[in-house]
Amino acid sequence: MEDIQSVVTIKELYSLDQTMAKPLLEKLIYPWEALPLIKDFVLELGKSLDKDEYNEVDEHVWIHKSCKVYGTATILGPTIIGAGTEVRPGAFIRGSVLVGENCVIGNSTELKNVIIFNNVQVPHYNYVGDSVLGFKSHMGAGSITSNVKSDKTLVHVKGNVDGQSFDIATGLKKFGAMLGDNVEVGCNSVLNPGTVIGRFSNIYPVSRVRGYVPGGSIFKDKDNIVAKQ
Repeated sequence: MEDIQSVVTIKELYSLDQTMAKPLLEKLIYPWEALPLIKDFVLELGKSLDKDEYNEVDEHVWIHKSCKVYGTATILGPTIIGAGTEVRPGAFIRGSVLVGENCVIGNSTELKNVIIFNNVQVPHYNYVGDSVLGFKSHMGAGSITSNVKSDKTLVHVKGNVDGQSFDIATGLKKFGAMLGDNVEVGCNSVLNPGTVIGRFSNIYPVSRVRGYVPGGSIFKDKDNIVAKQ
């Protein structure tokens, strides 16, 4: 069973050299284990940042001097925003947020308790909460992570590998989505609590996703997930 569950580990999903969260994530097995730790990690990391490169623009809000942040964006601490990132009008960053380099945080996009790797785009009307977004992942316009189950029970990560199923109890009430490197999420999709998407996978627009989507796949619907050719 442990071998099957390895498909949803940090090692399988992420290139840790593409995030300032590497010191946190390399100590863990599953990416969702980082969710309760993000706030304290960002606070400690922020204190160590080079003052020649980062401005602390508000209490516990560190923004790299090369970033472009529009005046109508709201950014609460603790938050770190890496070099070359653009935060567009109306963005709402609620704190416990680590954004990497060369990212786009779009108009009316809301972030809360997330790790966003380098070169990630959440550019239009996205909600991303209690989630980890891997290197070069992209969420299409209007796509969101739903981070609490409607019955408020604890989230499980479920999946199937070569006909063998797994069910991992996370112990978490709030859990959005874990996107591996180079994942593409189509417009207006909903990633339900406990979603884990493997590297280089694509999600069709207007999809409802839950559980594990294998790497290198195209998700058309829950009964139609095909390997990329």
